[in-house]
Amino acid sequence: MLDIQFIRDNADMVQEKSAHKGYKVNVGELLELDTERRSKLTQIDELRARRNTLVANMKGRKPSDQQVKQGKYLKEEIAAREAEYKAIEEKYAELLKKIPNMPLNDVPVGVSEDENVIAKTVGEVPQFDFVPKHDHELGVERDLIDKERAAKISGARFVYLKGGLVQLQFALVQFVMQTLTDEQVIKKLVEENSLNVSTKPFTPVIPPAMLRTEPYAASSRLDAEEVTYKIEQDDLWLNASAEHTLCTMYWNEILPEDMFPVRYLGYSTSFRREAGSYGKDVEGIFRMHQFDKLEMESIVAPESGLDEHKLHIAIQEYLVQQVGLPYQYIKKCTADIGKPNATGVDINCWFPGQAAYRETHTADYMTDYQARDLKIRIRRTDGRIELVHTADATAFAMGRILKAIIENFQKSDGTIVVPEVLRPYMLGREYI
Repeated sequence: MLDIQFIRDNADMVQEKSAHKGYKVNVGELLELDTERRSKLTQIDELRARRNTLVANMKGRKPSDQQVKQGKYLKEEIAAREAEYKAIEEKYAELLKKIPNMPLNDVPVGVSEDENVIAKTVGEVPQFDFVPKHDHELGVERDLIDKERAAKISGARFVYLKGGLVQLQFALVQFVMQTLTDEQVIKKLVEENSLNVSTKPFTPVIPPAMLRTEPYAASSRLDAEEVTYKIEQDDLWLNASAEHTLCTMYWNEILPEDMFPVRYLGYSTSFRREAGSYGKDVEGIFRMHQFDKLEMESIVAPESGLDEHKLHIAIQEYLVQQVGLPYQYIKKCTADIGKPNATGVDINCWFPGQAAYRETHTADYMTDYQARDLKIRIRRTDGRIELVHTADATAFAMGRILKAIIENFQKSDGTIVVPEVLRPYMLGREYI
């Protein structure tokens, strides 16, 4: 959530920037309710003070009829005002949660992802002397992908990955784990990008794959039920990405300053309905209901937030470059960055089978928006308590990166070259 005092002080800007993000909100109505709820609280406090005074005056003596009558009146008035306050507070909280985080000033203003900005293009797209195949064609030909049998027992958009493709996935996992837990790599990226952040490495985590409604809703990451799977009888949601159970880990906690930055690399099987997917996204393994993902999550002191976000992006570029994939760096516009995000970047890798750059990575910076509802705070060494800042970013979404490798490293005979950086994790194997 946004700070209500910030909204009071910047009502017109909040209304305007919410519209830039595509959110229809009524800041005026929210502030009217805010005024009304504060007035009701004042009334309740005054009535409670009168009742406390009355109780003090009756202490140790039999109350008079007038005092009994007044006590009954105050009790009823307090109950009535509290009921009125509760109704106002519920509506106020509902409107407050609808207001998105404010985009940073350098976020491009746009009404759809079509207005995202290509900041740079890195790497040469591969040239083939044959027509490059889609990942599904190659996977079926080489018995690496079986979607038909998966559909038979699980339905559409599930898959059996087999053989060398499974080995390649776990080579990617080991490569990322080794990279992000190596302080020298983090230090190199911090220095190269002139970032004012710690060189502390990431801690690998396998988080829960389910979470309850209350923390999920507080994270501002709970999508509508048509996107996220719900297990009704247990009030549990299937994790849609590892950061959802990582950003909520310290829900309602105050953390000591010497613990920061908190950096986690989460590996999780995730689930999404992926409503509205169509075309070649359905044919291959680009967009599945079930997928494995390595995700970075950082919980940091406010002064480090933006540079931490930039570190995530630097890591993403480093990983993609090491694998050898051509990509574009995309600055997402206001309509595409998402409700809790102040800014966001996508990395779009090249897919020869579609002759297009497609999103494989995203990096989000939430400032204190996420932390306010989650109530995650930092206790400074001098005793001050502040809200933390949060940032998350894809390391590798396995299906998408496997697809990118399959298509970019394919040979005319259908074999797939194993990227050189991954070969040590596959006993030196050069081809699948």
